[in-house]
This record gives sequence, C-alpha cells and structure tokens, in this order.
Amino acid sequence: MIPYATAAEAEAALGRAMTWAEATWFRYSAAMPDYWLYCHTIFILLLVFTLAPLPLLLLECFAPAVVQPYKLQPQVRSSPAASLRCYRDAACVIILAVGPLVFVSYPAAVKIMGIRMGLPLPSFTEIATQLLVYSLVDDYLNYWIHRLLHTKWGFTWIHHVHHEFRTPVGFTTTYTHWAEILIVSLPALVGTAIIPCHITVQWLWFSIRLIGGIDTHSGYNFPFSPDKLIPFYGGAEFHDYHHYAGGHSQSNFASLFTHCDYIYGTDKGYRYHKARLAKLKKMK
Repeated sequence: MIPYATAAEAEAALGRAMTWAEATWFRYSAAMPDYWLYCHTIFILLLVFTLAPLPLLLLECFAPAVVQPYKLQPQVRSSPAASLRCYRDAACVIILAVGPLVFVSYPAAVKIMGIRMGLPLPSFTEIATQLLVYSLVDDYLNYWIHRLLHTKWGFTWIHHVHHEFRTPVGFTTTYTHWAEILIVSLPALVGTAIIPCHITVQWLWFSIRLIGGIDTHSGYNFPFSPDKLIPFYGGAEFHDYHHYAGGHSQSNFASLFTHCDYIYGTDKGYRYHKARLAKLKKMK
C-alpha cells in the first residue's frame, strides 16, 4: 500500500511530478494491501500462459496450410484434444503447485528479496539491466538443473512427464511434474534476490520467462522468430531437437540461450543433426 493519501502527497515526496505510468500505478495500488498486489503474480502467470499460445494453436487447427511450412516436425500434428489436455494439466500444475508457493512466500519476497511495490517506478535502463541479469542467471542455473533432471533418477521420477510430448506445443512449457515446476522456477527468483526489483518488473520478468518457454515449445520456426533477433537465443528449433531426441537426450539443455550448451559441449548432437539435414537438402 502506497503511504500517500493523494497524488499531490506522492509528488511532494518524490520531489517531482509523477510520470503517466506512476500516476496509473498510484491510482491502481494506492489503497491495495501489498499482499494482494503480490498475489497478482499467479493470476498474471495464468493469463499469459492461457493467451500467449492461442494464436498459433488456432492457426494450426483452422488454417494449418498457413503455418505448416514452418513446422519443425511436419510429419506430426497434435490434435486439439491433446492440446486441450496439455493445457488443462499444465494449468492445474500452475494453480496447485505455484499458486500456494506465491501465497506463502510474501514475507520472504519482501524481507529477503527486497521486492518493493511503491513509488517511484524503475527507469527503462534499470528495468533492462535487471532483465538481462535475471535472464543470464536463470539460464545458467536451469541448464544444470535440466542436466540433473536427465539423470536416470531425475528422469524416471520427475522429468519423464515433460517428455511425454516429443512434438511440443506452447502449453507444454509447464506440462511437468509438480516438483519440476517448483525446482525450475527457483532460478527465476535468484536474479531478483541478487538485484531486488519493483513488483511490476517481477511481473514483467515472469511473463517474459513464460513467453520464452512457450516460444521454445511452440514447434515452429518462423522468419520473425525471436532467435532471428536476439543473439544466442536458442528458440523453438534449438529446444525442439531436445524433445525430438527423446527422454535420453543429452543435447540442448539450456532454457533460453545457447552459450552454455556450446561451452559444455552438449550441443554436438544438435549441430550434427543440422549438418546432416543441410547435406540431405543439398542432395535433393
């Protein structure tokens, strides 16, 4: 709850006029308890998870000819029923595993991680710097967690659920064992503990992270896909090979970028696969 009764008091405390974004935030959050603001996180995650994959899935169902040329595994097509089941089960995991974690973690988020909810709002430079650090930290830690999940014990007891889809769709990103979604969510929090942020930046970071997972599990590689624009970003093609190779895959473990797999040599199978496909294409 912002400790100012009026916008004039808030501007007096800031020593300047509020920006449009700050004025909007003040109107929305001034009288709302910080705990309820923090609990928005689960609803934002569910909203992003529900809406982000929909356009591509609708095209796949009703206009497959439009997207078929860009499908990474064109010989396989997920049925609407399979996609709906994937969404239902993945949404349940978010609600039943992540939801309680959000509801009980408020004290730690505020006292230990330093999440703030008042004014001023962060600048664009501050936001960009935080998102870059969060992305790199999350990617590095999740690389090693993913490798551990592909050990015999990790795969047998936890990670096999995620690999039920050898041809992933956007909803597959959180189609996991309940323990896995908690484990792989932790690295997303480490960066915010290193560099504390505003709750709006945390919402933005979680949304970007979730959209990144939806993109890498989309099963499509478009000319405008993020991997064409963001350096070292793996994208759908990079991660799709991981699912294509199956549960015993030892390639392409990183969740966002490609540098960890390159440094530690776990992209060799993928590079060989791409070279073989390129060779076959030349022979045609």
